[in-house]
Amino acid sequence: MENAYARSVANVLDAFGVDPTKGLTDYQVAENSRIYGKNVLPQEESTAFWKLILKQFDDLLVRILIAAAIISFVLALINGETGLTAFLEPSVIFMILAANAAVGVITETNAEKALEELRAYQADVATVLRNGCFSILPATELVLGDIVEVGVGCKIPADMRMIEMLSNQLRVDQAILTGESCSVAKEIESTSATNAVYQDKTNILFSGTVVVAGRARAIVVGVGSNTAMGSIRDAMLRTEDEVTPLKKKLDEFGKFLAKVIAGICVLVWVVNIGHFHDPSHGGFIRGAIHYFKVAVALAVAAIPEGLPAVVTTCLALGTKRMARLHAIVRSLPSVETLGCTTVICSDKTGTLTTNMMSVSKICVVGSVHRGPITCEYTVSGTTFAPEGLIFDAAGLQLEFPAQYPCLLHIAMCSALCNESILQFNPDKRSYEKIGESTEVALRVLVEKVGLPGFDSMPSALNLLTKHERASYCNRYWEHQFKKISVLEFSRDRKMMSVLCSRKQQEIMFSKGAPEALISRCSHILCNDDGSSIPLTIDIRNELDATFQSFAGKDTLRCLALALKRMPTGQQVLSYDDEANLTFIGLVGMLDPPREEVKNAMLSCMHAGIRVIVVTGDNKSTAESLCRKIGAFDHLNEFSGYSYTASEFEALPPLQRTLALQQMVLFTRVEPSHKKMLVEALQNQNEVVAMTGDGVNDAPALKKADIGIAMGSGTAVAKSASDMVLADDNFASIVAAIAEGRAIYNNTKQFIRYMISSNIGEVVCIFVAAVLGMPDTLVPVQLLWVNLVTDGLPATAIGFNKQDTNVMMAKPRKINEAVVSGWLFFRYLVIGAYVGLATIGGFVWWFVYSDTGPKLPYSELVNFDTCSTRETPHPCSVFADQHPSTVSMTVLVVVEMFNALNNLSENQSLLVIPPWSNPWLVGSVVLTMLLHILILYIKPLSMLFSVVPLSWAEWKVVMFLSFPVLIIDEVLKFFSRKPRGVGCAIFGSEKNYFPKEEAVTNKLNERLLNNF
Repeated sequence: MENAYARSVANVLDAFGVDPTKGLTDYQVAENSRIYGKNVLPQEESTAFWKLILKQFDDLLVRILIAAAIISFVLALINGETGLTAFLEPSVIFMILAANAAVGVITETNAEKALEELRAYQADVATVLRNGCFSILPATELVLGDIVEVGVGCKIPADMRMIEMLSNQLRVDQAILTGESCSVAKEIESTSATNAVYQDKTNILFSGTVVVAGRARAIVVGVGSNTAMGSIRDAMLRTEDEVTPLKKKLDEFGKFLAKVIAGICVLVWVVNIGHFHDPSHGGFIRGAIHYFKVAVALAVAAIPEGLPAVVTTCLALGTKRMARLHAIVRSLPSVETLGCTTVICSDKTGTLTTNMMSVSKICVVGSVHRGPITCEYTVSGTTFAPEGLIFDAAGLQLEFPAQYPCLLHIAMCSALCNESILQFNPDKRSYEKIGESTEVALRVLVEKVGLPGFDSMPSALNLLTKHERASYCNRYWEHQFKKISVLEFSRDRKMMSVLCSRKQQEIMFSKGAPEALISRCSHILCNDDGSSIPLTIDIRNELDATFQSFAGKDTLRCLALALKRMPTGQQVLSYDDEANLTFIGLVGMLDPPREEVKNAMLSCMHAGIRVIVVTGDNKSTAESLCRKIGAFDHLNEFSGYSYTASEFEALPPLQRTLALQQMVLFTRVEPSHKKMLVEALQNQNEVVAMTGDGVNDAPALKKADIGIAMGSGTAVAKSASDMVLADDNFASIVAAIAEGRAIYNNTKQFIRYMISSNIGEVVCIFVAAVLGMPDTLVPVQLLWVNLVTDGLPATAIGFNKQDTNVMMAKPRKINEAVVSGWLFFRYLVIGAYVGLATIGGFVWWFVYSDTGPKLPYSELVNFDTCSTRETPHPCSVFADQHPSTVSMTVLVVVEMFNALNNLSENQSLLVIPPWSNPWLVGSVVLTMLLHILILYIKPLSMLFSVVPLSWAEWKVVMFLSFPVLIIDEVLKFFSRKPRGVGCAIFGSEKNYFPKEEAVTNKLNERLLNNF
């Protein structure tokens, strides 16, 4: 029944044909179960394991690699190769692909856990009225129309409509559903609100929430998928994981590269059709196979096999650094997505605030003989820790607050008129509450006031252990006074009272809503001398003005405190006793903002990141918080920037689009609104980070580009998220975004490094094939270069230091290419040089080397006709392994120099020297040691078809490799020019890389000064 909240109790009972005194009959239970189903969340179909594995290979580059590996293996068998030689290349390729597939499967398996953990919030049992008798049944057996009784600590088993109150009040903690920091009072009356959200449905008990006070009976109006919890599950099932910006760019690059590879491979094969008949191949078919192998080698050279592994490794290194910032990353690709976040949708309670209600202001009556009549105190401390000071209106600290009569009696009343518990958790090393947040705030205030009569009281309390200190002063007052009778809080009275006895004297302490309690007071307690005087109209008006200021301007939750001397020997309280009270004081409390949030908000503004505060709280409370944390600092008025969910939904489509572009605050929201907000922002090409901690947040967390769960949040929220904040702190999000930007910059650098290296390999093979030279490199050598020599330095580039101005630039565009424009030209130039240098080393050995045959160049490019002509040298010279070893070594060394080029995109090595990244220097040294190892250790040299090099050959290798540094320094010089050659030829660089290193120093200084 969808509109049960709007119907009367009698109407709902009639709709199900149930007697509230007898419940459903067995026949009705069977019929309702058959028609509406049982109270079970359906088991969702999980993706088959084999499908998850196959999905990891659904990538064009991966499929090309698999094809290359299979073809390589088949051709090796056709040529009569056996053993390790035939299996090496395909085996290595398949091992790389298997490792990447394993990472993908683990990530996707984790995502499905969120749906399973949702079941933990379903109740196990329920107290049900059937056939006139109450019985305890499994919650899964509930059907629509069942009458259920709930009490304190009971987990609501289904969505239910209240029909009878069995106590003065019923309060429910529904934070997992709405994010509200305080429990919600429930009532019997129907709700007439239009477009009612969960917070408006005050007569509905939602499945999975918990009763914290009172008893009641309710009728089941929603089971299984038709409950609040079921709607969250359905929303999670409908939500598909978003592809990260980097993954999109790598996919686009893969498609582009695949087309280029296919074109070049076909071109190489077609260009050499005339050579198929060459005698050296032993026939047309063998010639065709030979050049097909060359094409396959070209494919292996063009595809950066190590790229997925290096990207994963770099992101993993980033997660370690982020963990130190209290940001625990669950999904590796999300590390990079942080770098282009443009909007943060932040939950209010617990993220921007401490989620620990604290008393911040106190108002008492000083004296009526000298003005002003009232005096105010401010209280420091924003957590449940009993640590804080009390200051007077002039800002002076009170040394001994308990010496002031009103503050002393406020402490007594707060300690005794209280049902909560404050305790220290040694495992978490923090103070925790049991009970209502407002009552715990009063407990903490008692500890801050201290005890009377001890000059050394503040310092003496500090000597206690944290466990003893948690409630030392509260326990003192509980030992001094004996509780005799309690009048619990009720909605009509809006107050509670407790009768206490001390030394044959009975006193009643009361607390409640100021408007209700002050109207029952006839006297006031003076703070100056402790006297009690009549409450006059003037004093009443001044107290009312203070209350309006606390509740309105400061948006504090206010409680008034009072006492009354009772007749000696009285043992029971009645409602009539709550009259002629003596007013003690007024306390104002709030869920305070975290101290570091304001600076974090400022960082976001400078970084071009918009923050939208999203909360289930009311509009005025949230607006007050936004003023305190600086979210409204750039605004003169809030109109058009602050919306409730119902106000936003009522806007026409065009105005809704405009509202999204400037929204700062979104209040009174429920789960569907959060997901709707994320989708709407994503439709405007925003990259959205969404925070949350409750079950209600899971669909939005899953839908967002970056879902950020709180460390103190539910398991469902954590499982649906990409990142978990261990300290629940908004400032940690901003620090993680800075780290994400730095990681992207480093990722971009090593991707460019690997691409330029692979361009060099393609140029080498393509030019050699077109010129008709022998194979400069065999496939296994190319594989070695791609995996080991490219992989280690590329990973080390991930350790490049974060730029000092990383949070001064606007977020990069989501469609920004990794390599484009002038930069692409730069890497084509570098790649071309790498390839030509590699061929140069090959030609040098044949034509100029003292240990080589010193052939004429024409002989080298016509090697395939050697057997048909008389030559002064044997044809076996073309099978010598020296030239390919020189080529391979040139390729390795030139790529090591190229790695040093990638310490910065545009800065010279004279500005950022190699030792600024010791990991890169170490990886270059290690790579060279590995390469020397395969050259000079015989089993390895045989495996890779290489031979040891002489000192003369090493000198030539260095001579051919070093110029890559000079070439890139020249290209960097032009890149640093505001209107340099690059901009003139390829257009402004800012289209591709806004606000990066090419930005002028003057702009950087201005941004730093503003910050």
